[in-house]
Amino acid sequence: GHKQIPSAPVVPENDPSVLFNTAGMQPLIPYLMGQPHPYGTRLVDYQKCIRTNDLDSVGDKTHHTFFEMLGNWSLGDYFKEESISYSFEFLTKILNIPVEKIAVTVFAGDNDIPRDEVSFNTWKNLGIDENKIAYLGKEDNFWIAGESGPCGPDTEIFYFRSDDEVPSYFDPKDERWVEIWNNVFMQYYKNSDGKISDLPRKNVDTGMGYERVAAILEGVDDNYLSSVWIDVVKKIEEISKYNYQQNPESIRIIADHIRTAVFIAGDEAGIKPSNTDQGYILRRLIRRAIRHAKKLEIDENSAWEVMIANMIIDKYAKYYSELSKNKDVILEVLTNEKIKFNKTLSKGLKEFEKITSNLKDNLNKDLAFKLYDT
Repeated sequence: GHKQIPSAPVVPENDPSVLFNTAGMQPLIPYLMGQPHPYGTRLVDYQKCIRTNDLDSVGDKTHHTFFEMLGNWSLGDYFKEESISYSFEFLTKILNIPVEKIAVTVFAGDNDIPRDEVSFNTWKNLGIDENKIAYLGKEDNFWIAGESGPCGPDTEIFYFRSDDEVPSYFDPKDERWVEIWNNVFMQYYKNSDGKISDLPRKNVDTGMGYERVAAILEGVDDNYLSSVWIDVVKKIEEISKYNYQQNPESIRIIADHIRTAVFIAGDEAGIKPSNTDQGYILRRLIRRAIRHAKKLEIDENSAWEVMIANMIIDKYAKYYSELSKNKDVILEVLTNEKIKFNKTLSKGLKEFEKITSNLKDNLNKDLAFKLYDT
């Protein structure tokens, strides 16, 4: 009985507090606060998201700056028991994930908010072994978008992503367990002064990363080897002098950053590379991709960035029409930034050689900072 809503743009339309939509719930905040939604009280979507808070982790098997978040919401309709039951049914009956490969965490409670025994008992009644349910604190199992706003305890669902025998006891620190879904029970509001009060209406907000789930269902332990990415990875192998096994980190970074740049530059907000806000993130991502293209010895004078961007636009345009509409703008942004950065690099390297060739001893701190900062 959920109605599908379209994905909001990656650049928030009415929320200057964040540069990008980082979760499916962000565009829905007015409705989570009580405003009626035109589609009703049960919603579902796939939302374009961009997160750069763990940019340094991109290059491993699971991190992305752009990703699609699958989500469902209850706006004052069902709550914990139904939400958990729907998630369990979807994972085990629709996606056919074995129950023994699932573990969950629930909120342990603190001085302000009680322990979430409803979630614990619901999972247990559905057939999750007590040893596979862990109580964790606020840093792990309490969700809020920023400093203040709608918030609440959550229950996170983990999948045992390994060929090893599934342990009988769930250890949240064991990295073989990867989070695949998060059900947030928004029943509170946190003021800017830290005071927590009850929301007039209890809501449910869930989020599941599409890329991670696709990799799990396809039986690969590396997101970039799933069907979401493999064609782009093969294209980068083709235009570079390296295969994936030789330098997976650089290939992942190029694939990820070009995809994110395509979505930022293709957004109706008209973002261009700059030194501030979204434009700075766009510039940084493109330049980081160029740096890794150099590591792979990709010919800088070839249109490598256009080839990869075209693949990504073709893959996603049927879901996100703005990409085909703004295709020329996207390709122009990537090419212009590549030309600009290559000039900056060659000029900077000459300057670096000039400065450092005259050094008799150690770099002084001012010079070191100037070289780093520029």
